[in-house]
Amino acid sequence: MTKYNVIDTKLQDVKILEQPYFGDSRGFLTEDYSVKDLLSAGIDINVVLEFHSYTANAGTLRGLHIQDGIHSQAKLVRVITGVVYDVLVDVRKGSPTFGHWQSFILSESNGRQLYVPRGFAHGWLALSDNVNFTYKVDNYYAPESETPIAFDDPMFNIEWPIAPEKMILSDKDRHNPNYVDAGITAIYGEI
Repeated sequence: MTKYNVIDTKLQDVKILEQPYFGDSRGFLTEDYSVKDLLSAGIDINVVLEFHSYTANAGTLRGLHIQDGIHSQAKLVRVITGVVYDVLVDVRKGSPTFGHWQSFILSESNGRQLYVPRGFAHGWLALSDNVNFTYKVDNYYAPESETPIAFDDPMFNIEWPIAPEKMILSDKDRHNPNYVDAGITAIYGEI
C-alpha cells in the first residue's frame, strides 16, 4: 500500500503524487522521496541526480526542454516555494497521447509532485516570485542531448495563462525551434 495519493492524468504514464504532510503550528514534515512508496505507486525511477532551480520573477518561462535519445530522463518534479504552471507535451512517437499536452499547477501549498516519464517535453511558467523547483532525474545531464522546443509551437497550441509578450524568457528559450525542426528521436516504449 502506497503512502501517496496517485492521480492519473490524461497523458499516458504521467502521474500526480500527493504525499501526506504531518504538521502543527510550527510547520510540517513530509517524506519527499521513498523508493518503496514510489514502487508501490507504480513508479520505477532510479534517481541519480537532483537539480534545484530558483526563479526570482513571476512571468518567467523555462522551456520547453527534453533530453533526447540515450540521455533521456524520467523526472520527479516538485515546487518547494512559489507557484508554477507546469506543462508536459508527449513527444514519444507511437504513443497514444503523442502531441497532446497537459498543464498542472504545482505549488508549495498543494505539495504535489509530478512524475514525468522519458519522452516528454517539459516547461513551466512561474506564477509567483521566488520559485524554488526541484527535479529528481534518472539519467545524468548531457548538454549535447538537450533538445529545446518552442513554447508557442502551433503544432501543440499550448494555452499559457499569460500573453507571450509579457513572459520573461532566456535568449535561448526565445529562439527554440518548432517540434518539426527540433530533430527529436523519442520512440515510445524504446527509450
